[in-house]
Amino acid sequence: MARLLKSLPFFVVLLAAAAAATLIPAVYGAVTRDFDSSRVFFYSGILIAIAAAMIGLASHSSTRHTTERRYLVVLLLSYLWMPAVLSVPMIEVVGNTRWINVYFDMVSALTTTGAPVFEPARLPDTVHLWRATVAWLGGLLIWITALAVLQPLNLGGFEVSSEARASGRIDTGSVQMRAASPADRLVRQAAVLTPIYVTLTLALAAGLALAGERPLYAVIHAMSTLSTSGISATGGLKDSGAGVPGEGLIFVFFVFALTRRSFAGGLGVEAARRVARDREVRIALAAVVVLPTLLFMRHWVGALEVDDLGNAGGALSALWGSIFTVLSFLTTTGFVSESWAEARSWSGLQTPGLILVGLVIMGGGVATTAGGLKLLRVYALYKHGAREIDRLIHPHSVAGAGRLGRRIRREGAYIAWVFFMLFVLSLAAVMVALAATGLDFEGALVLGVATLSTTGPLASVAGSAPVSYLELTDAAKLILAAAMIVGRMETLVFIAVFNAAFWRN
Repeated sequence: MARLLKSLPFFVVLLAAAAAATLIPAVYGAVTRDFDSSRVFFYSGILIAIAAAMIGLASHSSTRHTTERRYLVVLLLSYLWMPAVLSVPMIEVVGNTRWINVYFDMVSALTTTGAPVFEPARLPDTVHLWRATVAWLGGLLIWITALAVLQPLNLGGFEVSSEARASGRIDTGSVQMRAASPADRLVRQAAVLTPIYVTLTLALAAGLALAGERPLYAVIHAMSTLSTSGISATGGLKDSGAGVPGEGLIFVFFVFALTRRSFAGGLGVEAARRVARDREVRIALAAVVVLPTLLFMRHWVGALEVDDLGNAGGALSALWGSIFTVLSFLTTTGFVSESWAEARSWSGLQTPGLILVGLVIMGGGVATTAGGLKLLRVYALYKHGAREIDRLIHPHSVAGAGRLGRRIRREGAYIAWVFFMLFVLSLAAVMVALAATGLDFEGALVLGVATLSTTGPLASVAGSAPVSYLELTDAAKLILAAAMIVGRMETLVFIAVFNAAFWRN
């Protein structure tokens, strides 16, 4: 099987995976006696499988030599054409809708953005499961390709801590790249990470079901948590039935979107210590501690004057709502706690959604399913800023932190700043394009950040009023679809793909 996968083009493997994925809603539809939806997904899977087999036979080669650059281009193009394939069964089941809406929804699912296009009540359970499955597979794709393709090319956040020189070129001659071909690395990483991904999803789904959720909702929310898509069949966690215990379980599993060491570092006490010492985890913990504390204390100071100190239950509920929602948006998942409304009223802020905008821009860990700038880049900028302040006080001081620490603080901060500027320029371009379609400044800003950071649910909570994706014009939907792909692949990857020096030996 491994030899067959390595001999097939990457896009054929993706087609085969899409065909296999249709069996999940097809089987569920048959079990729940929704035979019409089940047949659509089953027949669509057969058509996709036939297409994959024909293309695979025509392009099969036992001596295929594909470089990392070609895999990068195929991955980029896959985010354009795969949603068109994945939308085939969905448009038949949903009905009475236009293709652009379904295509946009599949782009948001595959990129783990999770932008809700349709009202949950309109879609049958099989479609909800299909959307979550596509996002779940999109998250697994990111896990595998980040370590097998992006890491050897020093892209996707790895450039911050890699030993490649920050001189404007990408070091493609690393030992890891010479040791194995891209196909070998993809197969090896898939064999290692897929069982972990599946096991974590099943464990969370079982926990949510025991906490009181309907089994289907538990599976969908588990898939959405591991893929950080935020897709829900109920429109969020409010009506899921699990309550605070379910939120607590999801909160624990957010760690897999904070650092790759949580799933790629093995098990045991030593692995837990490495996760606790991880730079990305430390800066995430700082955000989770500082922001909810500030929101909480802002009301607590005012409560001294209104004799509200005895409301311990409301205080704890507001504090938990802040903590959960902050970490949820920091990982670009987008789940909102049931207690978030209490947290908003407790803090007394008129626009608390701006805090969530800043959190999703920070993003999660490198080589995880989270989007945004990535915590490692934020950490590099912080360390560089702290060092520059220290040099103002002690100009002749010599900083420690070892070779890796100096690398992150110097070259890593330089590359992180370049990426930050590219992110800002991309956001400005998306906002200008959306403004040309008739959106106001606030809507363009929220939608631009939501798509570039792959946090679709942000549009419903960040602004003064929720923004509906369905009511946007076709031009705006295409712009946002492109922004989601840019946010998923990152602007540095686009620059690398279109850079002539990147293709030279």
